This record gives sequence, structure tokens and C-alpha cells, in this order.
Amino acid sequence: MTRILVTGASGLLGLNLAQEMKTKHEIIGADRGKLIHAPFQIVKSDLSDPRNVDSVLDAAQPAWLINCAALANLEDCERDPDMARRLNVDLPAQLAESCKARDISFVHISTDAVFDGDKNRAYAEDDAPNPLSVYAQTKLEGETATLSKNPQALVARVNFYGWSLNGRRSLAEFFVNNLSAGKNVSGFTDVMFCPMLVNDTARTLVKMLEKKLSGLYHLVGTQTMSKYQFGVEIARKFGFDENLVAPKSVHASDLTARRSLNLSLSTHKLSTDLGESLPNFSTGLNEFYTQFQQGYPQKIRSYQQG
Repeated sequence: MTRILVTGASGLLGLNLAQEMKTKHEIIGADRGKLIHAPFQIVKSDLSDPRNVDSVLDAAQPAWLINCAALANLEDCERDPDMARRLNVDLPAQLAESCKARDISFVHISTDAVFDGDKNRAYAEDDAPNPLSVYAQTKLEGETATLSKNPQALVARVNFYGWSLNGRRSLAEFFVNNLSAGKNVSGFTDVMFCPMLVNDTARTLVKMLEKKLSGLYHLVGTQTMSKYQFGVEIARKFGFDENLVAPKSVHASDLTARRSLNLSLSTHKLSTDLGESLPNFSTGLNEFYTQFQQGYPQKIRSYQQG
């Protein structure tokens, strides 16, 4: 059983990773105070304050650290680029350096959004990024800073969906929440991505650590689809009216941050180095639906304060 410190433990990936691994490994979650009833150990700390990083590491003494902390909302990053830089660049750089000094295996979570989406094929790890938003720019700088400070670190570019603490963090929850209430929603037909169930993301990250992988990897779903198609797939699986999902162009939206149109990433490098295929979309969607039937969303939400 390995001791794993998960930063950003109340976020979508951090919480599901901790939940997924709490019986297989010793999980310690770093959180600012949102988690009160979590079934794993919590270290309460605000890691946006650089003075807290070393004290958290010294208290937890993990063998592995998976950094899920980030300012991940694209619009929030546009409004507060200083905080985006602190959480998406400075924090991973500091964690990477501190982990190297303590011989802690370090994983930093990045994003598919580092690419501009202009290519008509899946992006590989050696394709040149061209970020379009503050979020994407700071996440790319976080990758560079991480590997500069700690060349043995692991950086994973991800895109995932799942059940979150507040029930509103993932695109899948957006569709479920609205479609279950009979509300009309829009799905972008011109934004392509490779969604992966967050539990599959968590399980694969641990396999990557077990294999002692390092460097940059794409960890996304194996199927490319539009966000509109994703909404339709959710509707069909849950038995909602798929006609409530209306096709829409992202150019017709009122979003501030620019979005890349093609976020299709190749996972060939990762599947080759792991020696196995990554989970497919239908398997992940089936698990997502089963979690819904079994009350997993309510279980996750019960961990928060109040």
C-alpha cells in the first residue's frame, strides 16, 4: 500500500481519484476546507499560499504526489489571470521542485486545451502547442515549469467527466442535470474532444506511477466526438429525450475564453508504454450510468462541509 498525497482533493479528479484508491492505497487529500466527511485523511491547507507547500509535504510524507489542484474554469482564468498563474504555473513548479528534493514521485495534471485545434488529426505529444486562452497558456507554462524543475516528473494531458462534489463540475453533469429536468440544452457541433470517465483517468494515472513512467503523456478517451454528440450519448444512455440537445456552434456562444475546435489527442504513446489499451468510451459511459443508479453522486456530495 503506497501513501499518495492528492492535491486539489475536492476537485473532480482529485476526489474521484481518492475515492477510487482509498482501499488500495493510503490516501491523504490536501484541501482548503470543503471536505469534512471524506473517508480518507485530509490535510487542510491553502496551497495557493507558497508558504504552505513544504509543510504539507513534510506532514504527509507521501511516496507519490498527484497534483490535481488548478484554476480550471476558463472564464475564471480570464477574469483573474494572476490566480490562474499562481495555481497553474507557480504551484506545480514548487511542488515539482519540492518532490524532487524529497524523492517523491510527482504527477502534474495538464489539459488537452494547450493546442489551438487547427490540425485535422489527433495531436501527439511532440506536436507544438499553441494555447488560445489564459487557462491554456498557464497550463502549458505549468507543464514546462514542472519538467524543468523535475525532469523525472510525469505530466498528463487529460479530458475527463464524472460526478463532482457540487454536482456541476463536468459537462456530463450539465447534460444530466438539465435533461433530467426536461430542459433544452445546446451542444457544440464544432468542438471535438476525447472524453474519459474520471474513474478511468484515476486508475490509469496509478498504473502510470506503478510503471514509473515520466515525461509527457496524453491521457484521454480513445474516441473523438463533438460535444453535441456527447450530449446525445448521455441522453440515450440515461433514457432522456435526445431532442432536447440542440446542435450549436461555439462561435454563437457568449463565452469569453477562446476554445480550440479540435482537441483530439493521440494516446498511442501511453497505451504502448503501459502495454495495454486504454478504456473505451462506451465502457466508461456504462460505469457513469451505473454510478448514477447506485447513488454514487449523492455519496460524493455527502463529503462536503454542511
